[in-house]
Amino acid sequence: MSNIEKITAEDKASILVEALPYIQEFYGKTIVIKYGGNAMINEELKQQVMKDIVLMKYVGIRPVIIHGGGPDITSFLKKFGKATEFISGLRVTDKETVQIAEMVLAGKINSEIVNRLNRLGVHAVGLSGKDADLIIAHKKLAEVHDGSDKVQHVDIGYVGEVEKINTPLINDLLDKDYVPVIAPIGAGKADESFNINADYVAAEIAGALQAEKLLLLTDTKGIYRDFEDKSSFISTLTQNEAKKLINSGNIAGGMIPKVEACLHALDSGTGKACIIDGRESHSLILELFTSQGIGTEVVR
Repeated sequence: MSNIEKITAEDKASILVEALPYIQEFYGKTIVIKYGGNAMINEELKQQVMKDIVLMKYVGIRPVIIHGGGPDITSFLKKFGKATEFISGLRVTDKETVQIAEMVLAGKINSEIVNRLNRLGVHAVGLSGKDADLIIAHKKLAEVHDGSDKVQHVDIGYVGEVEKINTPLINDLLDKDYVPVIAPIGAGKADESFNINADYVAAEIAGALQAEKLLLLTDTKGIYRDFEDKSSFISTLTQNEAKKLINSGNIAGGMIPKVEACLHALDSGTGKACIIDGRESHSLILELFTSQGIGTEVVR
């Protein structure tokens, strides 16, 4: 007998009752989800994430999805014989690479997410950051931390930083009962395209919308003081503590953009920011509708 079959009717009722205050809390609120990591690769997890978002929609939440696509971009680059390099968690991006990234993100991945949501009964709309000037961007320099207070800035090509979000467009879609699904490609003022880290885009959009919560799906449980020591997991982290961990090198690589995204979202008016494990079944529902939640919450 499976664990699901062992759950009694009383257990099921208790689960729903536990969720009730959180459903009431988030009803009518905007929640921004950065969808990425293994949850975009594993077919079972893909469907679970989509069902979580559909459930959120049907209990009155206004979800906005910003998706990544790093593994798919890397795979396509390999087919074109191009190597992949990261600096401080950001992909080094020449002109050919940004064209491939745009093709993969806006063409392949975005349309797949939209189709899955539509098939599950919600009206999703796919957008690139270039649609209706949704994301205006300029070049971003990577910041390299050396363990001290000194920071080196490195040019990594067509990697963008958000300058402006077309907030009325997103709100208009939400008001008309659509779920916006956004690819993190930005439009430069000289007609160039910029590949933008999806964590940063999610943070900017969460701040622009004054979202109740920003949820970043990733491939780890959350933040550790020492990643090699699993007992050092941090369930709640202040902004100042997070900055110290980045400067000391304890937070490194791909986790840097996620933590910086949380910090920026909070500074911009987002209520809460959380890094959660997208490899865990129904992680979005567990975070939103249970008393314990999961992952690491970054607070002011």
